Amino acid sequence: MAGEKPSVELCKGVNGLDKVVLRDARGSSAEVYLFGGHVTSWRTDHREELLFVSNKAIFKPPKAIRGGIPICFPQFSSHGNLEQHGFARNKFWIIDTDPPPFPSDSSSKTFVDLILKPTDDDFKIWPHSYEFRLRVALGLGGDLMLTSRIRNTNADGKPFSFTFAYHTYFSVSDISEVRVEGLETLDYLDNLKERERFTEQGDAITFESGVDKIYLSTPAKIAIIDHEKKRTFVLRKDGLPDAVVWNPWDRKAKAMPDFGDDEYKHMLCVEAAAIEKPITLKPGEEWKGRCVLYRH
Repeated sequence: MAGEKPSVELCKGVNGLDKVVLRDARGSSAEVYLFGGHVTSWRTDHREELLFVSNKAIFKPPKAIRGGIPICFPQFSSHGNLEQHGFARNKFWIIDTDPPPFPSDSSSKTFVDLILKPTDDDFKIWPHSYEFRLRVALGLGGDLMLTSRIRNTNADGKPFSFTFAYHTYFSVSDISEVRVEGLETLDYLDNLKERERFTEQGDAITFESGVDKIYLSTPAKIAIIDHEKKRTFVLRKDGLPDAVVWNPWDRKAKAMPDFGDDEYKHMLCVEAAAIEKPITLKPGEEWKGRCVLYRH
């Protein structure tokens, strides 16, 4: 596949839903559904899939797609009065043909710009006016870059606050052979223990049971090491101080209709996020949150 021209193509995905396929010159690729502004595939130049999407994922709006990179906005999880993880992942985004200038340190020519704005119905749920711009880009080495720009466009002078996460599902060979580095000795909120605060031990994180933790004040770089595949994912982030680590394990997996009973063995969510301290924007202000995924 190497030697191809970079391309950005709008086509039909599962159940006729619109998706954008990005391909770089070396053959790596990414796919983004307009429903949810949702990345569902990230492949190497050898066509190896790096993201997990459940075989039972339901590609039927308004049900969010299980896997890939759902966007949690304006609320992470149930930490607020909106539906679980907010509504950005349940809405149809549109392609932004004329985005404002994009200060970027990337030389990527392979990208798509999407935009989400509230409808009148959305306003009833969350009474704020905003523009959410998302750029999904493939870097020259096949890295995947997601940049979110959220602007408060309220005409009534009111600020708004939100929490946020890129809910990335990584594909792993066997969860018991995976370790996460970069979160040692940090404080975290344990969602399995009513968000009680604990401090992580000094060793890399490994997995023997279900986990749902929000790590606080995390470094810009986190590594996910898959021993069996001899593969390392590196997550770099900017503007996103927290990091969520989630695996449902067997009992929760069985309870999810859009998730296979044994699929928890082959996925791990490590999510760049802003949760503990919500982001507040005054009218006219813009927030930017960036996440870059590499593979070694």
